Amino acid sequence: MTSTPGQVLAAPHFIRGTLVEGNAVQHRSRDLGADFSTPPIDLDAIVTPRSELPPLLGVKVAEIIDFLVEVGERLHLDRNPYLQECLEHIAATNPLPRRVVENLYREAPYYLNRQLLESMVESNFDRPEALDGWVEKVDAFGSKLAVRAFPPRIVHMLAGNAPAGCIASIAQGAIVKAVNLFKMPSSDPFTTVAVLRTMADIDPNHPVVQSMTAVYWQGGDEAIERTLYRPQYFDKIVAWGGGPAINNVIRYLGPGIQLVSFDPKSSISMIGREAFESESTMDEVAERLALDTTVFNQEACLASRFVFAEGERAQIETFCAKLAERLAVDRDYASAKALPLPAEVREEVEIMSAMGELKTWGRGDGSGLVILSDTPVNFHPSNKTSNVVTVGSLQDAVRYVNVATQTIGVYPYERKVALRDQLAAAGAQRLCRLGTANAHALGSPHDAMYPLQRLVHWMADDDISLNLT
Repeated sequence: MTSTPGQVLAAPHFIRGTLVEGNAVQHRSRDLGADFSTPPIDLDAIVTPRSELPPLLGVKVAEIIDFLVEVGERLHLDRNPYLQECLEHIAATNPLPRRVVENLYREAPYYLNRQLLESMVESNFDRPEALDGWVEKVDAFGSKLAVRAFPPRIVHMLAGNAPAGCIASIAQGAIVKAVNLFKMPSSDPFTTVAVLRTMADIDPNHPVVQSMTAVYWQGGDEAIERTLYRPQYFDKIVAWGGGPAINNVIRYLGPGIQLVSFDPKSSISMIGREAFESESTMDEVAERLALDTTVFNQEACLASRFVFAEGERAQIETFCAKLAERLAVDRDYASAKALPLPAEVREEVEIMSAMGELKTWGRGDGSGLVILSDTPVNFHPSNKTSNVVTVGSLQDAVRYVNVATQTIGVYPYERKVALRDQLAAAGAQRLCRLGTANAHALGSPHDAMYPLQRLVHWMADDDISLNLT
């Protein structure tokens, strides 16, 4: 069903195998101001008492992966009616263009690919068998120990900037055998339920399905959050989102409930003087940088925002002009024109440009803007804006890296090795070849951690023989 202007979209909930429909509660999406409705939340229904063992406790990880792979086979957009309906709805609530969302949905089966799922287990756990039962060992003093990665109870605060990203959270929750409550974002209150409905079509009573609940409430609703965010109900809150969302969750933290935060990050690029050796090399590097900058129209944390370039000023200016042209290109995960820069940012750029503090190429209308400066601008480049900063050497750029720096694309890639220890010490979390920010090697950590290790409830059974005589 295609949404029409003025229509209030229906966003159903999903509670442990059951679709819950209703329009009792009216909401408005944060980004585009679209109206949508949900059923009321029954707090008793979405909380699993600790007296009940987790549904997935006795299910082998291999069986869980088999089920997820089967779900993935049913997530092909051309034959999944739930995703097809979502695609029409999400165009009203999400700032990404419909074509980009469609491309993301077409990647949905990849998130439940067997090789990917198995690599998650292998890279996160030294002893994966601890997910399926108690693993015994004897320490250096002869004391016995049994350890289990016990299923946790998790609230997942999902991100809204990447529709279909919820599938990765669903897979993580299933692999660690968690009791999962997914809080959907206002910019996408549809996709998570669509995926869970696909699961329920296979078997509504499957333990994976019985461990999944997805609902929407407005972030900051104390009547709901003060009740849910308690250690008697949940062990972990996994939060994806901006600063205000993370800060809101922090208010509820205390003994017994932990925050696993994928908090806001910013990514950069580092370009050596080798990029300016020829016209063709400059063209290639400009294209690679544009690829990294425009991921999800620069909504993704891994999208480059600041570029540190070593070289002669005239060379860098020529490069900036080429980059501005490439930012305006239509791509699989970016549109030729995004939303325009906020008015206050455009005004600041115009004033600084008039004062000679920076030079610009392109426009702030969402088609792509390149800002050249001697130091980074003091605002967050967005809406396909790239701040190119001149440096004497790439070594000089390290001082601009901190714990909020997620991905760093480097050209030429051979220079990564000489930089990576210092970048890690400064707080950076990931290096890649320029142009591959949106590609990931299987088994790679995320935000400087292996998250599944942090999601499980590690339970120890010490068996120490103590001689009291």
